[in-house]
This record gives sequence, C-alpha cells and structure tokens, in this order.
Amino acid sequence: MSRKGTPGDNALVERFIRTLKQEEVYRQHYASFREAQKGISDFIDKYNPTRLHSALGYRSPADYEASLNTYTP
Repeated sequence: MSRKGTPGDNALVERFIRTLKQEEVYRQHYASFREAQKGISDFIDKYNPTRLHSALGYRSPADYEASLNTYTP
C-alpha cells in the first residue's frame, strides 16, 4: 500500500496498470465480466514473458533468461 497522494511509492505497479488499461481495457468492449477476466488474463500472460524491457537491453524476459542459460562446461 502506498501513502495517499504518493503514486511514486508503488511506481512499478502504477505503470503496469496504466499499460494494462491503455493496451487492453480501453481498446476492448467486454460483453461480460467473465470476458473481461479472460481478456485481461490473456494480456498479462502475454505481457510478462514477451514484453521488451529497457533494463534487459530491450529484450524480453524470456530471451534474457535464455541467454543466461547458455552455460557450457
């Protein structure tokens, strides 16, 4: 929980919620709550492993993790 009027206390979650709204929720017209749940869940499932991140050199988490697992003895 962040303090009232201080969105910077939880900046990462605030930014994700903004992205979720802009890229999924505001672009869809859900016919039911269940349909909204499915659409948002699908967005999150796609967002987490495939979204490019500047902190990872503009690679997806999946690509970044794969590059770390290239250990050869």
